Amino acid sequence: MRAIPRLVDAVRGALIGIAEIIPGVSGGTIALIVGVYETLIDGAGNVVRGLMHLVLDPVRGRGTGEARRHFTQVPWSVMLPVGAGMVIAVVAAARVVAPLVDEHPVESRAFFSGLILVSLLVPARMVGHRWGAREWIRAAVAAIVAFVLTGLPSLSHDDPALWMVAAAAAVAICALVLPGVSGSFILLTLGLYEPTLNAVNERDLVYLATFAVGAMLGLSAFVQVLRWLLRHRRGITLAVATGLMAGSLRALWPWQSDSGGLEAPTDVARPLMLFAAGALAVLVLLVVESALVRRRLATGTASLPTGSAAEQPDQSPTRS
Repeated sequence: MRAIPRLVDAVRGALIGIAEIIPGVSGGTIALIVGVYETLIDGAGNVVRGLMHLVLDPVRGRGTGEARRHFTQVPWSVMLPVGAGMVIAVVAAARVVAPLVDEHPVESRAFFSGLILVSLLVPARMVGHRWGAREWIRAAVAAIVAFVLTGLPSLSHDDPALWMVAAAAAVAICALVLPGVSGSFILLTLGLYEPTLNAVNERDLVYLATFAVGAMLGLSAFVQVLRWLLRHRRGITLAVATGLMAGSLRALWPWQSDSGGLEAPTDVARPLMLFAAGALAVLVLLVVESALVRRRLATGTASLPTGSAAEQPDQSPTRS
């Protein structure tokens, strides 16, 4: 029976990995939807702190006790299956999902826009209190920023320098932990989406190792900031995340020109059906997640998972 939760977590990781391959779809958003977002943020934060203490403390003559303490706080039973699922999905999706999106861009964007639109409910509910003017203003500003950024023209780099690969990875990896921001779209804007996808398919180890180092550096810096924000400025952070997700829908408007310009709808029947299918998929997932959480709480077998899509925190109405 213990293998079942691990398999579920691996599937969650696979969904996040697939999202990271598709420009316009945020891995952080999918992590929110499947209920592992804050678990991953806290786990990554403890890994980063543990590694920092492991490197610095022996030099200072303090031993490795603090590093071990952080490592023991990492939810490895969740992190490892999710991580494995992500890696497998990225390798598989690079060959399957990406060509599908290229061959059927209108239908694909319609499906994902339905998925993301309904998933706005997740961070909005996690704010923990009724939205007021400040939440709406923060979300609106974030939505405008995301809308503008997703409308930027993409660059092109057929043979990028390794320093550029590392720098792009450091920026793009932040999207993995920030809902509403697509790491693949950032790479597309920087002109490194196709080279990175080719490196995965061709097993270019030098490119991939450089990308991994840049991603680790970027994640190390950003995850600490985001972790602090979720703990001390939760309302602000989740309102902004909701706005970023809403604004990023611009990248998923089904009808676009080759340069990314928005066009008027044509032949809307199939895109509308796929939009509804994406929206329904998230609604079903939210209902199932909510039912599972209520059942676990009622039986006392588990506490409410941090960052769950069904989370309804009992917090005071004090605004962040």
